[in-house]
Amino acid sequence: MKTTDKIIIIDLEATCWNGPVPKGQVNEIIEIGVCVLDTHTGNISKNKGILIQPEYSTVSPFCTELTTITSDLLEREGVSFDEAIAILEEEYQADTYTWASYGQYDLNMLKKQCHFRKIDYPMGSQHINVKEWFSDVRGLRKKVGMNGALEILGIPLEGTHHRGVDDAKNIAKILHWCLKNS
Repeated sequence: MKTTDKIIIIDLEATCWNGPVPKGQVNEIIEIGVCVLDTHTGNISKNKGILIQPEYSTVSPFCTELTTITSDLLEREGVSFDEAIAILEEEYQADTYTWASYGQYDLNMLKKQCHFRKIDYPMGSQHINVKEWFSDVRGLRKKVGMNGALEILGIPLEGTHHRGVDDAKNIAKILHWCLKNS
């Protein structure tokens, strides 16, 4: 796999429910966790959680329990989806770098929401599925979640699981291990 000096890691959190999506609502991104991994040193920089106010859904109690994100927090600190994409473009030049996420969900969800909102997709064309790569490098027959990968590697989970800002950093550590061991 061709690597670059820096890789952007993205982890999304979205509205969710304990059961089917309520009538009239959609799964919608409410946090873009992002950081930049220096592939040589393993240094993680520009770690940020971009909170996004949902337009077509509400934050359920289940979602708050899972992510710790509340409607109040999003009303106070959230930006529009358009503004969040502008941050990825302006502060991270996201379209010029290889980027990574843990699994396909983040790639699919970001493309889907950009298409739905008629906004240009902000990421570069080179995407690393860290979940797949970790399983391959580690020789696992069954894929494991991010937390499971950290446990296998003996790396403590940093921050709150299911918060994009923290999970992006944790994924970067797994990705760096893959880069060193492949």
